Amino acid sequence: MDIPKGTYGFRFAEDRELQLCRLFAAGCDSITTPSYRWDGLVRTDGPLLLFQYTLSGEGVYESGDRAFRVTAGQAFLAEIPGPHRYYYPPESKEPWEFLFLLFRPDLILPHWRKFLREAGEVPQLPADCAPVRLLRMIVADAAAGRITDPLISSSCVYQFMTELARLQVTTLRDRENWPENVRRAAEFIEHNYSRMISIDQLSEHVSLSKYHLIRRFSASTGLTPGAYLTRVRTEKAMELLRGTGLSIEAIAERIGYSSGSYFIKAFRSLTGLTPGEFRSGGQSLAYRKLFFD
Repeated sequence: MDIPKGTYGFRFAEDRELQLCRLFAAGCDSITTPSYRWDGLVRTDGPLLLFQYTLSGEGVYESGDRAFRVTAGQAFLAEIPGPHRYYYPPESKEPWEFLFLLFRPDLILPHWRKFLREAGEVPQLPADCAPVRLLRMIVADAAAGRITDPLISSSCVYQFMTELARLQVTTLRDRENWPENVRRAAEFIEHNYSRMISIDQLSEHVSLSKYHLIRRFSASTGLTPGAYLTRVRTEKAMELLRGTGLSIEAIAERIGYSSGSYFIKAFRSLTGLTPGEFRSGGQSLAYRKLFFD
């Protein structure tokens, strides 16, 4: 996608009835001079959040007493005002080309801060990942004059932040990125969910201490081994509840619970429904399946 160079600003009137995200500026630039320098403590246009993604060349981003070389495929995230600086290094031999978005923190600051905690101030992002593709589209739409009202503007900002947060979640949850012993533990649970599985048994199977197993498993999957087991059992239970006429007690036994009452409690804690309500629809929607994050 060939994006025209330039900065495109947006100053839509606030809607008194609707809470909207506010896009401040979007752009694509190619910098070749050291006069390009921004200081987050002296800027007067905040509060703003800046996401800047390098296409080629490199720049420098300083945050507090740390300095980062921001090269192709890297972004930096800055809160304005704030103790940061970013600039074109005088010794650089090629243009620093980048895309950027500036938006107000209203409504999306929690998303921003969560991504920042998990990915860091200078994350590496593939050029074909969803947030970068969306960034290109937003800048292209800005250049073409297609962001014409505050609702479109708000949608651009919220969708971008949602894709950014989703990228981090899916990266963490991507099974291919799990350490080998975490994958082995997950597979053991998936193959043996119908019988009692203790942490001692699981840690012995993957040759990790209980402490290291829980820490690594949780960091990779977002769940403790026990919660992962409950999720696997719940998914199997939903299949049996919808696909068979087995009793609640029989299903509980088949998926590894010692009693029907314990199964009902575990199922309800995860789905918000009893197994009977899930099976019949009852007072709720007749779910075929429920999806969990």
